[in-house]
Amino acid sequence: MFNRGKFALRSLTLTYLGLLLVIPVLVITQDGLRAGVSGLLRQVTLPLAWHALMLTLWTAAVMVVINTIMGTLTAYVLVRYDFPGKAVLNALVDLPLAIPTLVTGVMLVVLYGPQQALGAWLDQTLGWRIIFAPPGIILALLFITFPFVVRTVQPVLLDLDRATEDAAATLGAGAWTIFRRVTLPPLLAPLTSGALLSFARAIGEFGAIVIVAGNIPFYSQTAAVYVLGEVESENRLGASAMSVVMLIIALALIGLVELLQRQRRTSSS
Repeated sequence: MFNRGKFALRSLTLTYLGLLLVIPVLVITQDGLRAGVSGLLRQVTLPLAWHALMLTLWTAAVMVVINTIMGTLTAYVLVRYDFPGKAVLNALVDLPLAIPTLVTGVMLVVLYGPQQALGAWLDQTLGWRIIFAPPGIILALLFITFPFVVRTVQPVLLDLDRATEDAAATLGAGAWTIFRRVTLPPLLAPLTSGALLSFARAIGEFGAIVIVAGNIPFYSQTAAVYVLGEVESENRLGASAMSVVMLIIALALIGLVELLQRQRRTSSS
């Protein structure tokens, strides 16, 4: 029997998603490919564009390694320990999702800028230039993407049965052995999902990066900032070509996340 209410609701949802997501993606893809695949590759492999893309990928990869470790430890502490201020700390984890990324960039410049006490000391004493350099990009990405790993691991930790861990402890297993062999395996799938989401988010980050990186070609110019430069230079093909590559990477990562989540749902059912 035809249900007009369900049909209308489904049509409205699909139309909205099409207008909001599908059509813009198709348009930018068509624009980036208007000179063909060879034209897209030619634009992306220009020395400046290629350096910007590689900088984006390796800084995002460094961020993922650090945030995967620290995000897992943070989720573990929030779930397994009680301490004063735990509720405040738990709320602060979501702060990067709530504030504009431009504010993140300004905060880091105020803290680590070359004219600030800490930034000047790091530069002059240790030779570590943070702002207007790749380390500033990594710091900004660490701040922005921190909640992704924590919030994907935390619910799984809450649902884990502690009986297996208690049994392992009774048999003489140490804390590290219990974590590595009992606690960690169920966390690998959500941990990987959180890491991939962090990487996908980092690929397209612009607001904080444009503040902390300084947009120095062949040094601190990321792919997203490169796109802005090509738009301002009226090279729409170059901007669209880089945008298509970033879209492909992001969609591939999101597809992997969906596959991992589907496998986890299947194994748990």
